[in-house]
Amino acid sequence: MPINTGFNGNEIFCLHKKGYSPGELVIGNSVWSVGFLGGIGSALKTIAGGEVTQITEIIHEGRKSALERMEAWTGLHGAVGITGVTNELVIHSGNIEFLSIGSAVHRDGVNATSLEFTSSADGQELYCQLDAGFKPMSFAFGNVAYSIGLGGGVMGSLRSLAKGEIKEFSDVFYHTRHLALERIQREAAQKGANCVVGIRTSIIKFQGLQEMVMLGTASHHPAYGAEYLARPATSDMTCEEMWNMIHCGYMPLELVMGVSVYSIGIAGGFSAFFKSFVKGEISELTHLVYDARENALSKMMEHAIAAGADDVIGIKTYVYSLGSGIIEFLAIGTAVKKMDGLKTESDHLPPQAVMSDKDTFLNVADTVIGSNLNQGQKFKSM
Repeated sequence: MPINTGFNGNEIFCLHKKGYSPGELVIGNSVWSVGFLGGIGSALKTIAGGEVTQITEIIHEGRKSALERMEAWTGLHGAVGITGVTNELVIHSGNIEFLSIGSAVHRDGVNATSLEFTSSADGQELYCQLDAGFKPMSFAFGNVAYSIGLGGGVMGSLRSLAKGEIKEFSDVFYHTRHLALERIQREAAQKGANCVVGIRTSIIKFQGLQEMVMLGTASHHPAYGAEYLARPATSDMTCEEMWNMIHCGYMPLELVMGVSVYSIGIAGGFSAFFKSFVKGEISELTHLVYDARENALSKMMEHAIAAGADDVIGIKTYVYSLGSGIIEFLAIGTAVKKMDGLKTESDHLPPQAVMSDKDTFLNVADTVIGSNLNQGQKFKSM
């Protein structure tokens, strides 16, 4: 019988290299009422911001239900695992669907009676994990739903008083951001894993609130000490990056973050006033924004030092407007440490493990009715 799989040709090549073959596409879902969730969220928003625990728990339950139904899919037919697992929120008119999709994998010569693992890694990423010595165990996620505040009240008065860091808000958001990380670590520890790799972090708007969710693969690597069973290592490096770092003798220790919340204060009002008369740099605001980024990076480095890291790699910085002249700066990266005896099974990654899949279906029907490729012009429908 033919199979319907989510793996592309490069992924199937990588799976075969590790003794696996592709299986069926598997799906699990759970549909909830948006009105019910939105009503709770609106009632629980706070002035200062922070976690809205009831919404966190509801979304967690919906995500978990979708995963469990995917794992119980009747078409697994002796598969040893499900990989390429996603866990998404899809808005339908008046409802929200929690949706998990993955593809089953079979091990050559094995007809399993139960799943050995689930993983967020696609076929290429799974190759990199296995070749770097990681044993995938379970798809894992951690989430937190939170309010960024109502934009007035305390925030408005703080903006009018002074510029600079609002430490109280920095502390609230630092704690909130780390809740998702702590929860994915706790879930991994419950599975007996000593690390979570390939973590992807998303911030999703949801009924006047926001959800920060981290998705990854709870795994085991023999290089980690016993202490990591209680508090697993975490990494947001791509699996290809992680393979390269382990090939160079570095192990990921912890996904590290720094958060800094700043107010532009009265300086913002004055600057806007003067900007209407002259053009050019507003040096006071330039220094303020620079200091805010540096503060976030400094906090992230403190986190890395506490973890015993040698370096922090793959640092990314993001800026979010919280309203009323309040700005959040977020820095995120992976702390790594040099360890003796690390090696990968292969000397080089095959090209198929790093090649990007190209889209072969493009839907431009809603915006473009034709194009002149020589002149680079597009004609939009009226």
